[in-house]
Amino acid sequence: MHFFPARSLLVFLVVCGSCLRPLAGAAEADRRVTADLAFLAADRKEKLDLYLPEPPAAGKLSPAVVWIHGGGWSGGTKNEARAKNICGILARAGYVAISVDYRLGEGAWPTNLFDCKNAVRHLRAHAAKYQLDPNRIAVAGGSAGGHLALMVALTAGKDGFEPTGAETPYAGVSSAVRCGINLYGITNLMTRQQTDKAGQPTATRKLMGNALKYFGADSDAAEVLRLASPVTHVAKNSPPLLTLHGRADATVDYPQAEELDRVARERGASHQLVLFEGVGHTFDFEKWNKKPLPGDMPGTALAFLAKNLK
Repeated sequence: MHFFPARSLLVFLVVCGSCLRPLAGAAEADRRVTADLAFLAADRKEKLDLYLPEPPAAGKLSPAVVWIHGGGWSGGTKNEARAKNICGILARAGYVAISVDYRLGEGAWPTNLFDCKNAVRHLRAHAAKYQLDPNRIAVAGGSAGGHLALMVALTAGKDGFEPTGAETPYAGVSSAVRCGINLYGITNLMTRQQTDKAGQPTATRKLMGNALKYFGADSDAAEVLRLASPVTHVAKNSPPLLTLHGRADATVDYPQAEELDRVARERGASHQLVLFEGVGHTFDFEKWNKKPLPGDMPGTALAFLAKNLK
């Protein structure tokens, strides 16, 4: 576990374009962002944004990452500033990145999870077109997207957690990923705590009334929330995970990250935890609350991906 105190760092901000416009800066002229590509059934409105790196060298294929936005399972969008920052950094580092929308609101579970798994399948099904290696795909997400990213990584091939039939346009395509990155996502819906304004847990369980609406838990709520909690699915053979969380997070209490780390260690799974002192919710790979993050955040994430997407 790593702790980073707050200190000043030089920050490089990237503003991404859309619809085949290059990313900002002369050095980014060959990198493309294509918005609003279809990846679900024809009747679905949710789309994805594609960030392409420079073409790989002859005979080589790029690794890939699926980014899942946050918004409390009820809001948010694929073209959020956080997604543009993270996917832009990934593209510059040589990764094919996609930022995806998914079903939101009451009763969205488990369709929201299926949508994210369909995004992984989309990359795999279009590997030749995107010049990516179908065996080197990762998933990442922030907040509610962090929760979904963990579920994608931890439930590959599990009955009841994979889209089938009309739920997927990619029958027979795997949704497995090599590793996952969780930015301040909920890891156990049953143990989430309320916090004070400074992000310190109060030891009072956070009421899950709204979450119950999203997960459709109208009969056996405890079992539904248990199965929808990433910690339930951690196993020795789980893909490696990286969790990044702020200790001043007043939205998702940081003990959620510590619980995942403890469970992973108990079960022999690979999990790296980085906690940032004085940092709250909704940071990207470079900044939080318009301030630079302590430490080398992009370096930490990219090193993790490089190690696990060899």
